[in-house]
Amino acid sequence: MDIEEKQKIISKLNCVSKFKIQKISKELGYTRQTFQKYLKKLKEDDVIDKTTININPDIRPNLKFVLIEIKSNPKEPYLVDKLLNLPQLKSLDGVFGEFSLNAFFVFRSQEEFNLVLKKIDTIMASSHFKKYQILETIKIYKTNGVRLSGLKTSQIDLDETDHSILEILQQNQDIKTLSTYEIKDIMKRRFEKDISQSTIHNRIKFLEGNRIILNYAMNFKPKDVGFEGKFFLRTKPKDPSKYEELAIKFAQKPEITDLYRIGEEYGLLAVVRVKKIEEYGSFIRNLYLSEEIEDTFTNFVLDELKHYTNFILF
Repeated sequence: MDIEEKQKIISKLNCVSKFKIQKISKELGYTRQTFQKYLKKLKEDDVIDKTTININPDIRPNLKFVLIEIKSNPKEPYLVDKLLNLPQLKSLDGVFGEFSLNAFFVFRSQEEFNLVLKKIDTIMASSHFKKYQILETIKIYKTNGVRLSGLKTSQIDLDETDHSILEILQQNQDIKTLSTYEIKDIMKRRFEKDISQSTIHNRIKFLEGNRIILNYAMNFKPKDVGFEGKFFLRTKPKDPSKYEELAIKFAQKPEITDLYRIGEEYGLLAVVRVKKIEEYGSFIRNLYLSEEIEDTFTNFVLDELKHYTNFILF
């Protein structure tokens, strides 16, 4: 299977509601059996991992996105292993620079953040440098290719049942999406909640309809589908009052898959993906053409240590 075929299949598995195998296979011109065979092959080759969801951070309480920059050395692989075991970890990258690890986390609450931070303190206590710094996001403009600016959402209070359903949909699906019966079973075993299938169905429809569930997507390895380069880009505008305007323009660029406002001198933090590493130079040059940017700072990702992600392909 060539790169274009892989991209075509994975793109179709990115949907605003649960995808239907029969519908997608028909759109791609495959029989249902052929499409399922391709999915099985992609899974066996470790190109794809599982179906997941992206959750809108604009809920109450807001999801907390945090970047932790860690100084380490190659003789400390256990640091990576311990960080990868933290379920709140969104991505972990080896980068070029003073801080050799970029760990991105998503927390449900300040309490969860404090709890995990204690675990990170314990992990770092056994490291050589014992040095890290925390960058908290102020606003999120884009996550895994989904633009949040202009998205009509209202802050909605979610209860524990909603959060349990979101957690299951994000972490417990395989290639095939979970049925309401399967979700009901997991709810009972893990959370000791006896929720009816009809309630689960209605809750999911509510979460989809209110864009709490931004999309369903298949986790994949970027390099295996033709995306060789990942960069962390920090931007300082010429006019600090133009941060919002600049962020909205940045969010429209498909190469920028994630975009955050942070409380630093270089106040926009973007994750940039390119198919060829050499394409990043032209991407940066095009950004400067607007004459709105005073300076940028880039970290090149040497190694994606959390291998699977699910940004929108372009």
